[in-house]
Amino acid sequence: MKTLAWDVDDVLNGLMKAWFDDLRTNSPREINIFYEQLLANPPHELLGMTLNEYLDSLDAFRLSGRYEQLEPNREILDWFNVHGHCCRHLALSAVPLAAAPVSSAWVLKHFGKWIRTFTFVPSKRAGEKILEYDRSKADFIGWQGKIDILIDDNPEHIEQAAQIGIQGMLITQPWNGGELTLNEALTSLTKAVEN
Repeated sequence: MKTLAWDVDDVLNGLMKAWFDDLRTNSPREINIFYEQLLANPPHELLGMTLNEYLDSLDAFRLSGRYEQLEPNREILDWFNVHGHCCRHLALSAVPLAAAPVSSAWVLKHFGKWIRTFTFVPSKRAGEKILEYDRSKADFIGWQGKIDILIDDNPEHIEQAAQIGIQGMLITQPWNGGELTLNEALTSLTKAVEN
C-alpha cells in the first residue's frame, strides 16, 4: 500500500483564495488584481506589501476563526471517497507553529477518515525561534522514509522530493505554472496508486 503525503493549504483547501477574497473585501486600500493574477507565492510584491505584512495578514486570517470555515477541496474529497482506502495518507504542511493546531484540527475534521497523521515543517516567522528538526518537507520525507508520493502546490517542494527519489504531483495554482487541471492530476494520481 502506497503512502501519500498531502499538502494542506491550497491543496486540500483553498486558503490563498479565501484569504485573498477577504483581503480584497476588507482592505482599506483598493486591490486591482484578481486571484488568477497571483503569479507569485508569496504574493506580497504583487499586492504592494512587505513580506512580513503579507505573513501577518495570512496568519491573522488563519487565527481569526475563518480558517475553520474553509471548505475542503470538493474534487479532492471526492477522490478520497472513491480511492482513499487504497493508500495510507498523511498531511505534510508548511505552516507557522501558532497556526498548526488550527490546521491539524481542520484536516482531521474534513479528512480524518483517511488522514491520521498531521506533520508540519514550521514556516519561519520574524522573531520566532523554534527547534528545527527539518528545514524542508524533503528533509522530513527523507527522515520518515515511507512516503511514496508528495501532493503539493509548491514546485520547489516537488523538486526537492524528486531529488531524493520521491514522486511528486503538482496541484496547479496561478503561482506555480502547473499544466494539469485538478481532474487530470487526480487521474494521474489514481494511476500511480493503482500500480
